[in-house]
Amino acid sequence: MKPFLALTIAGSDSGGGAGIQADLKTFQELGVFGMSVITALTAQNSLGVHAVHPAPVSIIEAQIEAVLSDMGTDAVKTGMLYDGAITEAVAWAIGRYGVPRVVVDPVLVAKGGSELFRREELDALRTKLLPAAEIVTPNLPEACALLGLPDGALRTRRDMEQAAIALLDFGSRYVLLKGGHLENEEEEAADVLAGRDDGPVWLSAPRIPTGHTHGTGCTTAAALAAYMARGYPVAEAAAAAKAFVTAAIRASFPHGAGTGSLWHGAHRGEPGGRR
Repeated sequence: MKPFLALTIAGSDSGGGAGIQADLKTFQELGVFGMSVITALTAQNSLGVHAVHPAPVSIIEAQIEAVLSDMGTDAVKTGMLYDGAITEAVAWAIGRYGVPRVVVDPVLVAKGGSELFRREELDALRTKLLPAAEIVTPNLPEACALLGLPDGALRTRRDMEQAAIALLDFGSRYVLLKGGHLENEEEEAADVLAGRDDGPVWLSAPRIPTGHTHGTGCTTAAALAAYMARGYPVAEAAAAAKAFVTAAIRASFPHGAGTGSLWHGAHRGEPGGRR
């Protein structure tokens, strides 16, 4: 039988915890055959991003054409797109091939602070790609940037609800606003899901006391895409993705001298051979 298919269009993480690598691990864990389009090469490890080399738009377009013209996909997840030209090319291809379910993770900054998207070209995200999305998955800093708010402007759950609803104006059907950066939330990690036809719904899990959270955003969006590829409605996919990521954070581990990584196989047990 043909498996469910998901395509990730994102940057590569040489450290293995985020980007294309995290997406493909997540797809495999959730029973979905993963395919990839690499938008940028990065040299990164647990200490941060040390170099970024964006791929030419022509090779990005060729990768998308090669996959979608032959194999197709049940869902697409986008991650790091680097600039407006890449973003517009990806949006055009998604429209051309009529991809049924699109998850946009508007990656702007790495966990260590490195810029992964040219801020002066954010309008390409707002006007070209977000309208093509079934769901957009920003964290709080990304939501502030997209809405033109100062960093740190979203401080409460009420702020998050209002921001999620405002983000729908860019054209997506749903917004999952991730609250991992929310102040004064020491016990819970709470995200809010808002839809065009649905009021805000909160997804909460116990906050896990660990600093090893590299790849959390990528993994959340990839899990959403995997469940959506399998036919889950958005609300069910979001809840399932939240549970998957919570388990992966709970089993996270030190990976180098800085921020460690999630364990994407957490539902199968702890990683073997720990030292």
